[in-house]
Amino acid sequence: MSFEVRIEQRYSFPPERIWRALTDSTALSQWLMPNDFEPRLGHRFQFRSKPMPSWRGFVECEVIEIEPPWRLVYTWVGDADWKEPTIVRWTLEPIEGGTLLRLEHTNLQEPWGRELQAMLSQGWKKMLEQKLLNVIDQPSSERDAGNAVV
Repeated sequence: MSFEVRIEQRYSFPPERIWRALTDSTALSQWLMPNDFEPRLGHRFQFRSKPMPSWRGFVECEVIEIEPPWRLVYTWVGDADWKEPTIVRWTLEPIEGGTLLRLEHTNLQEPWGRELQAMLSQGWKKMLEQKLLNVIDQPSSERDAGNAVV
């Protein structure tokens, strides 16, 4: 059996501003995890964090669809024991006064599918409601200044 996470979030910003937060490596590091992401088809990258019990501390990904600034899809392998990658799909839709962002994290397979669904639902919701919003809300000069290399 397969499980999935589906979340919709409305933002009062244009799609291009949200797209940048989803596809700029520095911005992604601020709201999700440090990474070596590049917005190009076929690019393999990792999200990295501190290893914890039952998690190795990194996620292996590959961009499998990209249509700026409307759609981004990548694989997501959070554990070496996963038989198949899960799929993270971002869709941006202009709406009156801003953008509707849809996140779908699919192909969460048993034996851990239900647990992953619960954990990822909670984690993604927090990221989209708080951390991503904070990054989108920052003027680009503040975002870039906060990550300047000295």
